[in-house]
Amino acid sequence: MKKKIFITGASGFVGSHLTEAAQNLGLEVHAAVRKSSKVADIKPFVDKFVFPDLGNAEELKKLFDQEGYHYIIHAAAMTKAKDEQTMNLVNVGYTDAIMDAALSADMPLERISYVSSLAAVGPIPYQEEKLIDESFPYHPLTVYGRSKKASELMIQDKYTDQRISIFRPTAVYGPREKDIFILFDTMKKGLDPYIGSKPQKLSFVYVKDLVDVLLKGVMVPQEGLQIYNISDGEVYSRYAMAEIFKEVFSRKLFRMHVPLSLVKGIAEISQYLYKNSTKTPVIYPERLFELTAENWAVDISHAKNLLDYDPKYLLENGLKESLEWYKINKWL
Repeated sequence: MKKKIFITGASGFVGSHLTEAAQNLGLEVHAAVRKSSKVADIKPFVDKFVFPDLGNAEELKKLFDQEGYHYIIHAAAMTKAKDEQTMNLVNVGYTDAIMDAALSADMPLERISYVSSLAAVGPIPYQEEKLIDESFPYHPLTVYGRSKKASELMIQDKYTDQRISIFRPTAVYGPREKDIFILFDTMKKGLDPYIGSKPQKLSFVYVKDLVDVLLKGVMVPQEGLQIYNISDGEVYSRYAMAEIFKEVFSRKLFRMHVPLSLVKGIAEISQYLYKNSTKTPVIYPERLFELTAENWAVDISHAKNLLDYDPKYLLENGLKESLEWYKINKWL
């Protein structure tokens, strides 16, 4: 009999790859989505779609009692919001409801993986020689980062002895990703823009490696609560992606460094223009803190040691595979 897995955020970028990977492992995949979600990409890999209110612990418990899940991966999250209260309602409140329901339900639950973010910890100074490990103190730069910090602290406070794995991925890229794709779309037009001229140390993780370790996070035996920082284990310059893009597309790019003061002005104007909109601009003042941060270099030794995490994709082969997907699917 197949073991059953419950995945939230299943129609999102990471979730869509997660459903496919879980199905390939022989699991019975139940995807938690909204009724309005587009599910064409994941339909072949999902055994059952469910539509719970993720903020309602009582409703979730009934579902969990009925279905009897062995594994839960909570990948749903709000990344942009007009105010901190709304962000926390989803990223902290929903997480609490899922944990509460799952840990009180009558089911053969083995473990929960929760997808947090390196944004919860924040970056470090460029000259810092030590990589960001799980012992680093929290100093998030954005509302999103603060909400992920709050969700992690909530878990550590309320569920510290439970079978939960918290994952903090760095920047995730791969087929169907839309945020970093904006950069590739700009490069396709021949431009290679950067904010300011200071050097940066960046880290990335290919989505296939991320979903692999998320699944290990529920399937590999571990003691109590564990926290893992996740990247591909390498550190890259701010120009690394552009160099790979130029190789794949065999073209030259016009590299330009836009003064930070100018971008700040544009970000402030954008935020003002969007103040009465339900949407948020691509560039806004707080977002600049993360985009211009000096150092996101990550130590992944904890995941390697406990989960046998072994990234198969460095930026060069992962990005080449991603760019080919964008070309084939006519995104680029």
